[in-house]
Amino acid sequence: MPRRAREQSPTGIYHVIMRGINRQSIFEDEEDRRKLIEKLARFKEMNSYKLFAYCLMDNHIHILLQEQSEPICVAIKRISSSYVLWFNKKYERCGHLFQERFKSEIVGNDVYFLTVLRYIHQNPIKARIVEDISEYEWSSYGEYMGQGHIVDKEYVLDMFSDVSGEAKKRFDKFLREPSAEVCLEVEENKLNMSDERLREIIMEQFGIDSIRLVIEERTRQEEILKELKQLKGISIRQIARTTGVSQTRIWKA
Repeated sequence: MPRRAREQSPTGIYHVIMRGINRQSIFEDEEDRRKLIEKLARFKEMNSYKLFAYCLMDNHIHILLQEQSEPICVAIKRISSSYVLWFNKKYERCGHLFQERFKSEIVGNDVYFLTVLRYIHQNPIKARIVEDISEYEWSSYGEYMGQGHIVDKEYVLDMFSDVSGEAKKRFDKFLREPSAEVCLEVEENKLNMSDERLREIIMEQFGIDSIRLVIEERTRQEEILKELKQLKGISIRQIARTTGVSQTRIWKA
């Protein structure tokens, strides 16, 4: 059965979600997140899109962009392919990282544009990662408040005021307004498991102390690591931290 054609936006603006395959984490540390932002900036400079907002979560990314000289599918493929190549090299892994087909929705007018913009920046709050949008480092909020230069913020700020300072003030107030809006969503993998609970599971299911996994016989170790990676609410970094096994070894299992 052929895939359904992606709906075309009359404005060229889309809300895009890039998801980790099988809902797995796509970032293991801050360097990974910085690298993804670098990729957004790099391909934006190639004139493939205008960028209005982004938010990097654990297992997915929200992007609000407008296609330019290239269609949206090309822009997203450039970003994902480049990042995955770097990520796989860093962690000595191979294979897919993102789901093959990204999710998108059209943004056809300014009203919905602002709705999506607020939704994206409030994502970390709704996921209970932070209590205030200014506390989350991995979104475009800081760019709008004056730091960074990859977001096309003038288009947005001009909607609030012609005076820069006043525009930022009104924009900030708008983002903080409580909202029950639901835009394009991704199923969250957010039952964040504590390290203590992970240790208990390793003992309950495999009969060994978590810190002994690093010296376990290799075949047995690989079997356990494979099963741990299937658990919801944990990351490769957490498994490494809890067991002492390297992230590279866990990725390869």
